[in-house]
Amino acid sequence: MFLSIDAGNSNIVIGIKKEDSSVWEPIYRIPTQQNLSAAALEKSLRLFLLENGIKTLNINNIGLSSVVPELNASLINMCRMLFQLEPYLIDEYSYGNLSVKTSRPAEMGTDLMANACAAYQHYQQACIIVDFGTALTFTIVDEQGNIAGVNIVPGLKTALNSLFATTSKLPQVKLELPSSVIGKDTVHSIQAGILYGYTGLVKGMLSSIRSELPLDFKVIATGGLSKILTTLKSDFDMVDQNLTLEGVRLITLHQR
Repeated sequence: MFLSIDAGNSNIVIGIKKEDSSVWEPIYRIPTQQNLSAAALEKSLRLFLLENGIKTLNINNIGLSSVVPELNASLINMCRMLFQLEPYLIDEYSYGNLSVKTSRPAEMGTDLMANACAAYQHYQQACIIVDFGTALTFTIVDEQGNIAGVNIVPGLKTALNSLFATTSKLPQVKLELPSSVIGKDTVHSIQAGILYGYTGLVKGMLSSIRSELPLDFKVIATGGLSKILTTLKSDFDMVDQNLTLEGVRLITLHQR
């Protein structure tokens, strides 16, 4: 079994994939805290694996993507303690022999590179990967597998939390798409503004990218919030919440 770890700013996502399966399951999510210890991570994950009938001895390979450097030591030590394995930590030096190329490896986040690798491996053509995470990112890959660029805007929750944190009268609301774009009360107004507003943002960004780089793009959505904006269903060729986990696996196996 392969175990992928995607340590992001909001969550640490851990997924397991059997050698003969195309499905990532089970999936474990831990809220990201920079003071998480290896012992706490090991205890929590051990219990999760036990509950799901996964034996630690059956894990034979581990890949790690992290955009939270403060957690790297704890995650690596957790893998050593729990699985007696050394995880492969993806970094800028992992990109050299991949089918996806970037001219700025030091600036390319390992999660975005994992997304690009998984999407390009799947379609073998130009792709735009829209990742709904702490940040909303658009990673553009051309027909030859070159990273043409990345666009970054605040994510849905980031925008919502910013609105709540910087105003005295607006409440914190759930990220739920309302049936009407016209707000009828305060909660509805915020939900409509954020979610329909981001619908327009994504559509506009995709249109602008295609205008500047007129390729036959496949558009892939990923990230924990990728299924919230149902208004974008027709704009995506695929929605895969585990795209990063698959990319981590592909990059790791390429190195080992």
